[in-house]
Amino acid sequence: MTLSRPKPNVCAGGGPTEPAAAEGRGVRRFSILYAEQAPLVADAVRETLEAEGWRVEVCARGDEALRRLQHGGCFDLLILDFRLPGLDGLELARRARALPCGVRTPIIMFTDSEVERDARRAGVDAYLRKPRGVYSLARTAAGLLARGQEKGSRRSVRIFKD
Repeated sequence: MTLSRPKPNVCAGGGPTEPAAAEGRGVRRFSILYAEQAPLVADAVRETLEAEGWRVEVCARGDEALRRLQHGGCFDLLILDFRLPGLDGLELARRARALPCGVRTPIIMFTDSEVERDARRAGVDAYLRKPRGVYSLARTAAGLLARGQEKGSRRSVRIFKD
């Protein structure tokens, strides 16, 4: 007998996401949109976040992530790399903030680029540097998700940094 995984959902141009294990059991699962062009990084981060019980959709292009948001994709958290084909992470953050679903959605910029000041101006709530930031990514995400749920506002969050 051969066991196979269900076919994962994908964002056009992006990597796979696993189906939510807790769906159908009345458990509220957080959903995360992760925009990352490097497949190995995207898979590692996706697996780390899914281990926390979160549903993760990966898009490899900034313009595809924006289209997903524009066409009804509401997420509890956005994690963006700066260097994305089609639309960089700063512009993606700015445009996400202009959408009804993105006004209060916490955003983490997870990148190896020196763009923290610009990221903050674009509306990013937390800035983590690759590769070290991967160790605090789940903790930072959890803090933003918990505070966003408690306060209903993306501005009352505690930022975790390495």
